[in-house]
Amino acid sequence: MKAIARIVLVNTVAVFCSIAFVPAAHADCGRSNDSVPHVLTPSSTHRAGYLPASFALRDDDSEEASIVGLWQVTFTSKDTPGIPDGTVVDAGYATWHADGTEIMNSGRPPITGNFCMGVWKQVRRSTFRLNHVALSWDASGQTLVGPASIKEQVTVDHIGNRYRGTFTIDQFDTSGNVLAHITGEVSGRRITVN
Repeated sequence: MKAIARIVLVNTVAVFCSIAFVPAAHADCGRSNDSVPHVLTPSSTHRAGYLPASFALRDDDSEEASIVGLWQVTFTSKDTPGIPDGTVVDAGYATWHADGTEIMNSGRPPITGNFCMGVWKQVRRSTFRLNHVALSWDASGQTLVGPASIKEQVTVDHIGNRYRGTFTIDQFDTSGNVLAHITGEVSGRRITVN
Protein backbone atom coordinates (compact mmCIF):
# COMPACT_ATOMS: atom_id res chain seq x y z
CA MET A 1 0.00 0.00 0.00
CA LYS A 2 2.87 2.40 0.81
CA ALA A 3 4.42 1.68 -2.60
CA ILE A 4 1.15 2.59 -4.33
CA ALA A 5 0.85 5.80 -2.29
CA ARG A 6 4.44 6.73 -3.23
CA ILE A 7 3.77 6.07 -6.94
CA VAL A 8 0.63 8.22 -6.77
CA LEU A 9 2.59 11.04 -5.05
CA VAL A 10 5.44 10.89 -7.57
CA ASN A 11 3.01 10.81 -10.50
CA THR A 12 1.00 13.69 -9.03
CA VAL A 13 4.13 15.82 -8.61
CA ALA A 14 5.25 14.93 -12.13
CA VAL A 15 1.86 15.89 -13.57
CA PHE A 16 1.79 19.09 -11.53
CA CYS A 17 5.27 20.07 -12.65
CA SER A 18 4.57 19.26 -16.26
CA ILE A 19 1.30 21.22 -16.15
CA ALA A 20 2.10 24.14 -13.89
CA PHE A 21 5.82 24.66 -14.23
CA VAL A 22 6.86 23.03 -17.50
CA PRO A 23 9.52 25.52 -18.56
CA ALA A 24 11.20 25.51 -15.19
CA ALA A 25 11.13 21.91 -14.05
CA HIS A 26 10.79 19.75 -17.14
CA ALA A 27 14.32 18.37 -16.85
CA ASP A 28 13.81 16.77 -13.45
CA CYS A 29 10.07 16.56 -13.07
CA GLY A 30 7.57 15.50 -15.70
CA ARG A 31 8.20 14.85 -19.34
CA SER A 32 10.97 16.56 -21.27
CA ASN A 33 10.01 18.68 -24.25
CA ASP A 34 12.68 20.54 -26.19
CA SER A 35 10.09 22.91 -27.66
CA VAL A 36 9.28 24.33 -24.21
CA PRO A 37 10.88 27.76 -23.68
CA HIS A 38 13.61 28.07 -21.07
CA VAL A 39 12.98 29.87 -17.79
CA LEU A 40 13.96 33.46 -17.30
CA THR A 41 17.29 33.93 -15.57
CA PRO A 42 18.95 37.07 -14.23
CA SER A 43 21.28 37.05 -17.25
CA SER A 44 18.29 37.05 -19.64
CA THR A 45 16.52 39.97 -17.98
CA HIS A 46 16.77 43.63 -18.85
CA ARG A 47 16.63 46.65 -16.59
CA ALA A 48 13.33 48.48 -16.81
CA GLY A 49 10.66 49.79 -14.51
CA TYR A 50 10.19 52.64 -12.09
CA LEU A 51 11.65 53.13 -8.62
CA PRO A 52 10.49 56.31 -6.86
CA ALA A 53 12.98 58.05 -4.59
CA SER A 54 10.78 57.22 -1.59
CA PHE A 55 11.98 53.60 -1.77
CA ALA A 56 15.56 54.52 -0.90
CA LEU A 57 16.69 54.08 2.70
CA ARG A 58 17.95 57.00 4.73
CA ASP A 59 21.54 57.04 5.99
CA ASP A 60 20.29 56.41 9.53
CA ASP A 61 18.38 53.32 8.30
CA SER A 62 15.21 54.69 9.92
CA GLU A 63 12.97 53.71 7.03
CA GLU A 64 12.03 50.19 6.07
CA ALA A 65 12.77 48.68 2.70
CA SER A 66 9.65 48.59 0.54
CA ILE A 67 8.31 45.63 -1.42
CA VAL A 68 6.47 47.91 -3.86
CA GLY A 69 7.87 47.70 -7.37
CA LEU A 70 8.85 45.32 -10.16
CA TRP A 71 10.87 42.20 -9.33
CA GLN A 72 12.54 39.39 -11.27
CA VAL A 73 11.69 36.28 -9.21
CA THR A 74 12.89 32.69 -9.02
CA PHE A 75 11.25 29.80 -7.15
CA THR A 76 13.47 26.81 -6.27
CA SER A 77 12.33 23.61 -4.60
CA LYS A 78 13.45 22.61 -1.13
CA ASP A 79 12.25 19.66 0.97
CA THR A 80 9.65 18.51 -1.57
CA PRO A 81 9.53 14.73 -2.03
CA GLY A 82 10.10 13.78 -5.67
CA ILE A 83 11.68 17.12 -6.67
CA PRO A 84 15.41 17.59 -6.06
CA ASP A 85 16.34 20.55 -3.86
CA GLY A 86 17.43 23.52 -5.95
CA THR A 87 15.24 22.68 -8.95
CA VAL A 88 13.82 25.88 -10.45
CA VAL A 89 10.06 25.36 -10.47
CA ASP A 90 9.14 28.79 -11.81
CA ALA A 91 10.62 32.17 -12.66
CA GLY A 92 9.20 35.40 -13.99
CA TYR A 93 8.33 38.96 -13.07
CA ALA A 94 6.14 40.13 -10.19
CA THR A 95 4.81 43.59 -9.46
CA TRP A 96 3.89 44.37 -5.86
CA HIS A 97 1.51 47.37 -5.81
CA ALA A 98 1.19 49.97 -3.03
CA ASP A 99 -2.50 49.05 -2.58
CA GLY A 100 -1.60 45.56 -1.29
CA THR A 101 -2.15 43.67 -4.55
CA GLU A 102 0.36 41.80 -6.68
CA ILE A 103 0.51 40.37 -10.20
CA MET A 104 2.99 37.89 -11.65
CA ASN A 105 3.94 37.07 -15.22
CA SER A 106 5.19 33.50 -14.83
CA GLY A 107 7.76 31.83 -17.07
CA ARG A 108 5.15 29.19 -17.89
CA PRO A 109 3.82 28.94 -21.44
CA PRO A 110 0.98 31.47 -21.91
CA ILE A 111 -1.41 28.77 -23.11
CA THR A 112 -1.28 27.21 -19.61
CA GLY A 113 -2.19 30.49 -17.85
CA ASN A 114 0.96 32.39 -16.99
CA PHE A 115 -0.55 35.45 -15.26
CA CYS A 116 -1.74 35.23 -11.68
CA MET A 117 -2.60 37.62 -8.86
CA GLY A 118 -2.21 38.00 -5.15
CA VAL A 119 -2.65 40.15 -2.07
CA TRP A 120 0.04 41.03 0.44
CA LYS A 121 0.60 42.66 3.80
CA GLN A 122 3.60 43.67 5.84
CA VAL A 123 4.13 41.42 8.88
CA ARG A 124 7.41 42.81 10.30
CA ARG A 125 10.10 45.32 9.47
CA SER A 126 10.88 44.77 5.74
CA THR A 127 9.04 41.39 5.83
CA PHE A 128 5.94 40.68 3.76
CA ARG A 129 3.44 37.87 3.39
CA LEU A 130 1.77 37.12 0.04
CA ASN A 131 -1.30 35.04 -0.73
CA HIS A 132 -1.22 34.40 -4.46
CA VAL A 133 -3.80 32.52 -6.54
CA ALA A 134 -3.51 31.06 -10.02
CA LEU A 135 -5.50 28.94 -12.44
CA SER A 136 -3.62 26.00 -13.93
CA TRP A 137 -4.48 24.57 -17.33
CA ASP A 138 -3.20 21.43 -19.03
CA ALA A 139 -0.47 21.69 -21.69
CA SER A 140 -3.09 22.14 -24.44
CA GLY A 141 -4.64 25.14 -22.68
CA GLN A 142 -8.07 23.54 -23.16
CA THR A 143 -8.69 21.81 -19.81
CA LEU A 144 -8.69 23.53 -16.43
CA VAL A 145 -6.65 21.51 -13.92
CA GLY A 146 -7.77 23.71 -11.03
CA PRO A 147 -6.69 26.56 -8.79
CA ALA A 148 -3.25 26.84 -7.23
CA SER A 149 -2.51 28.55 -3.92
CA ILE A 150 0.95 30.11 -3.68
CA LYS A 151 1.99 31.55 -0.34
CA GLU A 152 5.22 33.46 0.25
CA GLN A 153 6.95 35.16 3.13
CA VAL A 154 9.85 37.35 2.04
CA THR A 155 12.24 39.85 3.60
CA VAL A 156 13.64 42.74 1.58
CA ASP A 157 17.35 43.45 2.19
CA HIS A 158 18.42 46.69 3.89
CA ILE A 159 19.27 48.30 0.53
CA GLY A 160 15.85 47.42 -0.89
CA ASN A 161 17.05 45.73 -4.09
CA ARG A 162 16.70 42.03 -3.26
CA TYR A 163 14.45 39.78 -1.27
CA ARG A 164 14.58 36.19 -0.06
CA GLY A 165 12.06 33.96 1.60
CA THR A 166 10.01 30.80 1.47
CA PHE A 167 7.03 29.63 -0.54
CA THR A 168 4.49 26.84 -0.68
CA ILE A 169 2.42 25.86 -3.68
CA ASP A 170 -0.72 23.76 -3.37
CA GLN A 171 -2.25 22.64 -6.66
CA PHE A 172 -5.90 21.64 -6.43
CA ASP A 173 -8.18 19.92 -8.90
CA THR A 174 -11.53 21.47 -9.80
CA SER A 175 -13.16 19.65 -6.86
CA GLY A 176 -10.73 21.10 -4.32
CA ASN A 177 -8.59 17.98 -3.85
CA VAL A 178 -4.85 18.58 -3.39
CA LEU A 179 -2.90 17.23 -6.38
CA ALA A 180 0.53 18.45 -5.27
CA HIS A 181 2.30 20.35 -2.50
CA ILE A 182 5.64 22.01 -3.25
CA THR A 183 7.84 23.91 -0.81
CA GLY A 184 10.93 25.94 -1.43
CA GLU A 185 12.76 29.23 -1.48
CA VAL A 186 11.94 32.35 -3.48
CA SER A 187 14.29 35.17 -4.35
CA GLY A 188 13.69 38.48 -6.03
CA ARG A 189 15.83 41.14 -7.65
CA ARG A 190 14.37 44.63 -8.07
CA ILE A 191 14.11 45.87 -11.65
CA THR A 192 15.03 49.57 -11.85
CA VAL A 193 15.23 52.27 -14.48
CA ASN A 194 19.04 52.41 -14.37
